[in-house]
Amino acid sequence: MLIDIIAGARPNFMKVAPIIEAIQKANQKGYDIHYRLIHTGQHYDRNMSDNFFEQLQIPMPDLNLEAGGGTQAEQTANIMVRYEKVLLDHKPDLCLVVGDVTSTMACSIAAKKLSVKVAHVEAGLRSFDLSMPEEINRMVTDVLADYFFTTSDVANRHLRKAGTPRNQIFFVGNTMIDTLHKHRSRFFKPPIWAQLGLQDQQYLVMTLHRPANVDQAEKLRSLIAEITSHAQGLPIVFPVHPRTAKIFQELGIRADNLFTAEPMSYLEFNYLVEHARCVITDSGGITEETTVMGVPCITLRDNTERPETVTVGTNELIGTDPKAIRPAMEMLFAGQWKKGEIPKRWDGKAAARIIRHLINLYQIPKTA
Repeated sequence: MLIDIIAGARPNFMKVAPIIEAIQKANQKGYDIHYRLIHTGQHYDRNMSDNFFEQLQIPMPDLNLEAGGGTQAEQTANIMVRYEKVLLDHKPDLCLVVGDVTSTMACSIAAKKLSVKVAHVEAGLRSFDLSMPEEINRMVTDVLADYFFTTSDVANRHLRKAGTPRNQIFFVGNTMIDTLHKHRSRFFKPPIWAQLGLQDQQYLVMTLHRPANVDQAEKLRSLIAEITSHAQGLPIVFPVHPRTAKIFQELGIRADNLFTAEPMSYLEFNYLVEHARCVITDSGGITEETTVMGVPCITLRDNTERPETVTVGTNELIGTDPKAIRPAMEMLFAGQWKKGEIPKRWDGKAAARIIRHLINLYQIPKTA
């Protein structure tokens, strides 16, 4: 069996890494299952160097479609055209896509049009906010997919409600958390730790990149003013997303306890997260990691496709109104933040479950 594993942006590689490892382990047991790791080139990331793949023990891609740049429509078209050529040259038995980036949707469309089955890892996530491009990507992919590998009971319910046959839904857990479990003992301090003299739980980490928070200058200014003024003087480490950097610089935002940084490696950033008093973010993936690490998380969004991080985990969704920040931070510093628990099947074994299901579905024999 040949599986095309699609990755288009940095977080995708964290999600596919344990799947590749599970395939390699199945090979060692004699199962005839192989893969091609295909990087669509959707996002160019200067931190995606050889060192990135080495740090996280991710194999270098077999193919890079180099389809980045342009509008969303141009990017979607470029990925589809270039992946179609790969398929026409050599069809796999399965196209496996992860998450909700443009590459996820584009490769699913190209594969299905050539009668290649599609498996969606992180299927069934919904924010019900169609202003988010990711929501459209999720919905389209889930209409086309043949196999649905889910992270939660909530995702299962969304799929069943949409009419997905139950025998195509597989509740496996979260492959991003597989990566976290594997590498947690290898996290290390970034240079900013010594530069600022940071101490365990005596600082905050902040990440912001969503349009609702960063595209309006005064909104961004107000959010940061509220956060810095209610942090009780603790340092706030702010690795600045490229989307946020330009407007942040134009505004000239300053605060005595606000320290910006370049985007960090996975191992460095998660060291900061694990030892922080709190994380303030508008990212979805970070809320999953804080939940598993037991770190309080304040999310500046009106909705989330990962509700289990709120209902079970350490995350609180407070919206995008700057006025909501003060009461949340008062609760944090009063020691009243919820403890949280780890969601079901977020145990580091999701990828192994995925490959076990595929072996059964395709009745893959042992070669030896």
